[in-house]
Amino acid sequence: MTDSTDQAERTAQLPAPDGSTDPHAWLEDVTGEEALDWVRERNARAESALESVQDPADPDGAPLAETLQGQIREILDAKDRIPGVVKRGEHLYNVWTDAEHERGLWRRTTMESYRTDEPEWEILLDVDALNEAEGEDWVWHGARLLRPEGLADGEPYRRALVALSHGGSDADVTREFDLETLSFVPESEGGFVRPEAKGSLSWIDEDTVWACTDFGEDTMTSSGYARQARIWRRGTPLDEAELVHEIPASDMAVFAAHDHTPGWERDWIVEAHAFYDQTVHVVDRSATPPELTTVEVPRDLEATAHRDLGIFSPRSDWQVGEDVYPAGSLVVGDFARFQAGEPELHMLFEPTASTSLADMTITRTAVVLSILEDVVHRLEVHTRDEHGQWVRRDLYPELRGSIGVSAVDADESDEIWVTVTDFIEPTALLLGDLSEVAVGGEPTDLEPVKSAPARFDAEGLEVTQHFATSDDGTRIPYFEISQVRQEGQEPGPRPTLLYGYGGFEISLTPSYLGAIGKTWLERGGTYVLANIRGGGEYGPAWHQAALKEERHRAYEDFSSVAKDLVERGVTDRDHLAVRGGSNGGLLTGNMLTQYPELFGAVIIQVPLLDMKRYSHLLAGASWMAEYGDPDTEDWEFVRTFSPYHLLSEERAADYPPTFVLTSTRDDRVHPGHARKFTAALESLGADVRSWENIEGGHGGAANNEQAARMNALLYTFLWDTIGSATGSGATGGDA
Repeated sequence: MTDSTDQAERTAQLPAPDGSTDPHAWLEDVTGEEALDWVRERNARAESALESVQDPADPDGAPLAETLQGQIREILDAKDRIPGVVKRGEHLYNVWTDAEHERGLWRRTTMESYRTDEPEWEILLDVDALNEAEGEDWVWHGARLLRPEGLADGEPYRRALVALSHGGSDADVTREFDLETLSFVPESEGGFVRPEAKGSLSWIDEDTVWACTDFGEDTMTSSGYARQARIWRRGTPLDEAELVHEIPASDMAVFAAHDHTPGWERDWIVEAHAFYDQTVHVVDRSATPPELTTVEVPRDLEATAHRDLGIFSPRSDWQVGEDVYPAGSLVVGDFARFQAGEPELHMLFEPTASTSLADMTITRTAVVLSILEDVVHRLEVHTRDEHGQWVRRDLYPELRGSIGVSAVDADESDEIWVTVTDFIEPTALLLGDLSEVAVGGEPTDLEPVKSAPARFDAEGLEVTQHFATSDDGTRIPYFEISQVRQEGQEPGPRPTLLYGYGGFEISLTPSYLGAIGKTWLERGGTYVLANIRGGGEYGPAWHQAALKEERHRAYEDFSSVAKDLVERGVTDRDHLAVRGGSNGGLLTGNMLTQYPELFGAVIIQVPLLDMKRYSHLLAGASWMAEYGDPDTEDWEFVRTFSPYHLLSEERAADYPPTFVLTSTRDDRVHPGHARKFTAALESLGADVRSWENIEGGHGGAANNEQAARMNALLYTFLWDTIGSATGSGATGGDA
């Protein structure tokens, strides 16, 4: 902790409540030498303090951070992880990282080989070797393969568009890759090469791509994404690509893609005005110039198509003729008839107060729905009978836990991948076939394909679900994972980590807690996952309940869970910490500034914190539909959840130990948020540590080594604060 002499000599340096002045604005200079010197000094302080914490379980008193880092790295690099795959043609493609391949191997195998215990992989691209050869720090960002015209006759995939990012940033480059020579196609030989930007290329045919990227001055939105969709032909300069559509700079982004489904080829352009606010167009490329036909639906409705089927997901009640389809439903119908103004629609899913649509997967003849009922998964499958009528049935009702479903090859088969996991149950991968369901038969029994081993000792752990009551009476679900109290065991508070997000309609569902289980649960900690408003656990209404001026509801929900944990005797203030990242960092920043009396420690990762400046920093303008526009009268409510502006000298003594983490390379949420907040806390004499990874992008880490390092410091901080005997934080944190 900061001693009293230091604190007495400090002068609080806080931003003006109206945002008119900012003493720490200089820290927004991401790569400025003065700012980076400041970062390096904070990193050194945090590392020195946390690396001095000894592991109480080690008889020799080894540094706890060192022990945890080794354990996390072992889990992240484990060779018996389940390799996730995507099927293209006869091959299954995968990107694999481990201790020897930190940046990854892009590789492929066959279905037959994948089903064995030791698949034979063909290496396509070694990103680590590429970095060594080119003197770069590339991070894999994905690949798009060109579907060959003769795929049905066995023609192999030959070309790919590979995206690579410097150090994990959102901005990336695209380079054409030859799958036969296993080499990049040089730009000098006509290869497609897109310079670094927040954008993309996607195949139309072998010599043509859709390009959405930075084409020069005034071609990017205020959010930093592409505002032009162009058709780029091989052998021509990128800046001469044919302009098809342009959106206003105030919109978020434009996207374009070609659907290669045989017999149902289409081109799409999507104008993303903001999150969950879009206009969709079908493009006729045969016209000169190409013509756009708008899909006439409300802008908050997500519309797409697969084969003949139009798929519509409204986020508000949608009236079509005399029919009204509620927000959160799933509606389908013949897409051509819909575009012709003759809609014949059918509702496959209608939400209730306790259910929402978590996900949807389309196979060749079936639609599989993953439904959340009070944040617990179940599956349905819908098929059309011989009369074209939809038939619904439960699918694999015996499954328990979090269930994920994806089509193996939506164009060619009805096979599905099914993943099943839970907080303390390792993930299993299974294979099913729905081809008989469409003709009134049964799905095949699920075939076990892969299963991951346990990464921590779950003996004595139990998972329970509870409901807290928020300030307005809304029931807020949360999961608790903790050791079962034995009969006669003394009740008492346990070190408890509460995690949340609460934004952008993102649902938090159970998933295996490998590293958390090893570093936290196995050592006696309790973990809690809160499903607060702003997320998508109960559909669009759950998200919309915490937008803009209603943002306070997310924070009231989260604090109500914290209070419930104390009231139930799970923990107490000194042993309760919160953790969140990105929008979740805004959440935990508000816990620190609005509810400091509830927590013994706070972790804030890659956060938004300065809500007066957020819309002017990197991608911030794209989130105004979520938070509001601070340059307008919206500031009156935005300021009520801007942690940077809520810091105060009067409450400084109440602020619990805080750990702020970010990444220099984060080009989505500006690292200035974390830096300035840390500096302001320091000026108040608060107990704050700050650690900034020089690489890593918005995920915070560019490889497993960095991820292990970051999380080891994080959990050392927790054990040193809420995990200590007093909960007071033995190492302090001289600011």
